[in-house]
Amino acid sequence: MKAQRKIIVYIATSADGYIARPDGDVEWLNRRPADDYGMGVFYATIDTILWGRKTYDWALDYHKRKGRKGGIFDTKLANYVFSRKPPKRETPGVKFVSEPVKTFAQRLRATPGKHIWMMGGGELIASFLDAGEIDEFDIHVIPTLIGEGIPLVAPRHRDVPLRLRSVRKYPDGAIRVRYEVAT
Repeated sequence: MKAQRKIIVYIATSADGYIARPDGDVEWLNRRPADDYGMGVFYATIDTILWGRKTYDWALDYHKRKGRKGGIFDTKLANYVFSRKPPKRETPGVKFVSEPVKTFAQRLRATPGKHIWMMGGGELIASFLDAGEIDEFDIHVIPTLIGEGIPLVAPRHRDVPLRLRSVRKYPDGAIRVRYEVAT
């Protein structure tokens, strides 16, 4: 029997648990060394990325601010953006989703393919977690305190046990912690 596709939160956080500053800025991540922290290996295991609307808008703006040309989204992958309202214009390689999280996740898992990268942000991660649709957290804790920002998971009352899968320390002090959501 073929294993079901997993939805995996693969993300970096500051040492104080934030994925971005309050305005969505992640420049504090760009001060890291060239090490990809296993991103290349992870990327080979996925064929789908899930984006929250704020994360999607931030990525478009960042791409524009940096003066980068060409497409921002890897069109070899399926990119889904969760939003209550559709965009003013279409973005190549991106589909917008407004259906309930659980319905979408179950339909997506039922289709053949590789694993699914939950890009975030914190609100979308919380929605999937609260719907029981996150399988793993693969968190890179960066040794930087940013003091305030967008938390890894939007705050709500919850009690979700995690099972430690592995921990890896990098030479620059970053650590990779992999958890499985206990069922």
